[in-house]
Amino acid sequence: MASETLYEQIANQLFEQIDSGVYSVGDKLPSVRGLSRQMRISISTALDAYRLLEQRDVVMAKPKSGYFVTRRPGAAPEMPSSNKALVAPAWVSQWGRAMHATSLESREDVVSMGRAAPDVTMPTLRPLTRMMAVETRKGETRSLGYGPLQGCTELRVQLARHSREAGLKLSPDDFIVTNGCQEALLCCLRAVTKPGDVIAVETPTYYGILQAIEASGLKVLEIPTRPCRGMSVGALEMALEQWTIGAVLVTPSFNNPLGYVMSDERKQRLAAIAAKHRMPMIEDDIYGDMGYQTQRPLTIKSFDEEGWVMLCSSISKTLAPGLRVGWCVPGRFYDQVEHQKYVASMNTATLPQLAVAEFMAKGNFDRHVNSASEHYRRRRDQMIDLIDCYFPEQTRMTRPEGGMLLWVELPNQISGVELSKLALANHIGISPGPLFSARGRYQNFIRISYSQEVDKRVVDAIRTLGKLAHSLIGVPTEPEKANIEVLV
Repeated sequence: MASETLYEQIANQLFEQIDSGVYSVGDKLPSVRGLSRQMRISISTALDAYRLLEQRDVVMAKPKSGYFVTRRPGAAPEMPSSNKALVAPAWVSQWGRAMHATSLESREDVVSMGRAAPDVTMPTLRPLTRMMAVETRKGETRSLGYGPLQGCTELRVQLARHSREAGLKLSPDDFIVTNGCQEALLCCLRAVTKPGDVIAVETPTYYGILQAIEASGLKVLEIPTRPCRGMSVGALEMALEQWTIGAVLVTPSFNNPLGYVMSDERKQRLAAIAAKHRMPMIEDDIYGDMGYQTQRPLTIKSFDEEGWVMLCSSISKTLAPGLRVGWCVPGRFYDQVEHQKYVASMNTATLPQLAVAEFMAKGNFDRHVNSASEHYRRRRDQMIDLIDCYFPEQTRMTRPEGGMLLWVELPNQISGVELSKLALANHIGISPGPLFSARGRYQNFIRISYSQEVDKRVVDAIRTLGKLAHSLIGVPTEPEKANIEVLV
């Protein structure tokens, strides 16, 4: 075995100090020059050591501020899979439960940690509100009337330019603007299926996707999915041999609720499967811009050479859900999706489209996403630490590299549904695991959002959730420190 280089030795020493508590999450590490003097090493060696710790994802560099600890090291075992075997397609019947959960979370007296909603109070969004006001003050009738069915040209131009970061080469004419990503998904589903068809999805998957499938009269085939790798490509290929599948719907980048990013190799395999079977593949890329690393993940669509992949997204997670601006790139199914868009709503509001287009054209979108990603990354680590402190032993969770959601596995004897009911009685909103499965799986799971600032209200809510979870296993008070495993 090759001996460690000097910078690896220094990095390992710092790693051990962070692991032992010498440095805690949020602490600033010695400056590069300070580390150089302290360890009697060169500036370049100190930089290499910090870069190695960045690759291990335990420190983060902040411009003009230095290096800070982002997480405690430790074992990161994978979540036990409870969905290894393929089962037959099933009808979805979750509408009542999903509607009940989302309506209750909108109450002002509830600390909402169940909804995947961005923080709309960030200062980097102020230019967008000003642009909305400017468009309104212009007094032009254009923003009050119907726009093009496909969406405003200005926005589609910006979307085409922005899509290059995801490995795409698209023109404005490839896009259809929709009322959020949900309408994009629904139009794509209805464009390529008929009632009774089978749709293959990840499991767990976003309950809004399940509702779109249910509303379209379709069946669901849940494909085994791993927290760190995504949908099992092998299991999908097996499913295609057993059943006639009308379409595959997948969220490969910062998936909701698991938070994983599929590798480029696996994305390429999915695109190849779609082409081989001449089967529509609907890609939900709504979280694609929300990664914590500098490189934006490629899309499955970027490997699509024959137009079988239909890309859907929106600004609902990156900017603001209330603007209801989404889009899709339907590929070979453009005409069918355009027809479904006409039937569904005929038009997307012009004013928000123009404001978003201006926001993107001036570079504000990239500035906001970069700032928001840093905030969400810090809040992720804070939320993990809080759950570490207050939840029962054997609690496990994902550690997403983007987005705003944690998928939390509770001890087997705790019901996520029961915990969510007790939480709501205490004015706290969380999403129980069964919402994310057509078959009501994941009874001992919950989804928690960390998009909002981790203030006293949020800390108190997590502490209360921990007490409630302990009460469900017969422990009246939480221990001072719980053992937790963080999943990658």
